[in-house]
Amino acid sequence: MEFTLKDHDHIPLNNLLKLLNLVETGGEANIRITDREVKVNGATETQKRKKLRPGDVVEFQKQKITIQ
Repeated sequence: MEFTLKDHDHIPLNNLLKLLNLVETGGEANIRITDREVKVNGATETQKRKKLRPGDVVEFQKQKITIQ
């Protein structure tokens, strides 16, 4: 899956998960991130508002999202 940034140079990780409907709420996104369920560029990420930029790859539950 690809996510294209429009009018911004980054998107926070927790917002991406919610925007793509991979979680129900922002609170759930934060819990999933702090529970070490999300990887960014192959490494487990625990920063809820990690700034994702073009070229970053997010892995969450069998989904792989490339930021464009």
